[in-house]
Amino acid sequence: MKKKKQRSILPGFGLSMGYTVLYLSLIVLFPLAGLLLKTMSLSWEQIWSILTDDRVVASFQISFSTAFYAALINAVFGLLVAWVLVRYSFPGRKLVDGLIDLPFALPTAVAGIALTSIYAPNGAIGSFLGEFGIKSAFSPLGITIALTFIGLPFVVRSVQPVLQELEREIEEAAVSLGAYRLRTFIRVIFPQLLPSLLTGFALAFARGLGEYGSVVFISGNMPMKTEITPLLIRTKLEQFDYAGATTIALGMLVVSFALLLVINLLQWYAGRRTAA
Repeated sequence: MKKKKQRSILPGFGLSMGYTVLYLSLIVLFPLAGLLLKTMSLSWEQIWSILTDDRVVASFQISFSTAFYAALINAVFGLLVAWVLVRYSFPGRKLVDGLIDLPFALPTAVAGIALTSIYAPNGAIGSFLGEFGIKSAFSPLGITIALTFIGLPFVVRSVQPVLQELEREIEEAAVSLGAYRLRTFIRVIFPQLLPSLLTGFALAFARGLGEYGSVVFISGNMPMKTEITPLLIRTKLEQFDYAGATTIALGMLVVSFALLLVINLLQWYAGRRTAA
């Protein structure tokens, strides 16, 4: 007797695959193709001249360096926050857990204005840092602060589920065998957290590269000093230099893909070692 084939809730493979390809084409592939075609209207000499312009190179350096440092800070402190939320019970834990998602819901412009008012030279924190000669707002440090604020949830939400699923019996066994707490964390816990930590780092880094609203207020937008690449692209668009804007965007996209590919390879290697 033939076993009756179980019907899927979703449509068949052909129809589902068709919708998937159509959706990805409309949302991702067609816009990227348009970006490429607009850039290819220029000669290679013109493209190279735009990408190697001092102002463009400076904006690349600011965007990539601040996004990297912010993601690195979030990787460290996001892991700490996730650890506290999972491993400890304290009054107000659910409130703290809910506040982690605040950067997701808060409009980026509002976040930028709030951070600028606090870290400006006459702000509560900015004036305190100014006494030590530290300029927070209207500097690369201010950009890093804004990107750290919007990137924290990516790391916490990537690491938190993995921490919840870790078996504490393994840690207890390591301690019973004489391993110190630090060694238990480094040799037992951290290798299992590394793939998810790299995922959170990559998400925070990618979000930081494209962030505009929360940065444009606190950066000061000074060319060659605090001008980020998204702002430069918008400036080109306002000047009706569409080919120049798409060239800069495509250059940033290529470098971003290359860096994210390296991060994904590291994540794959870490996951493979953990599985082994």
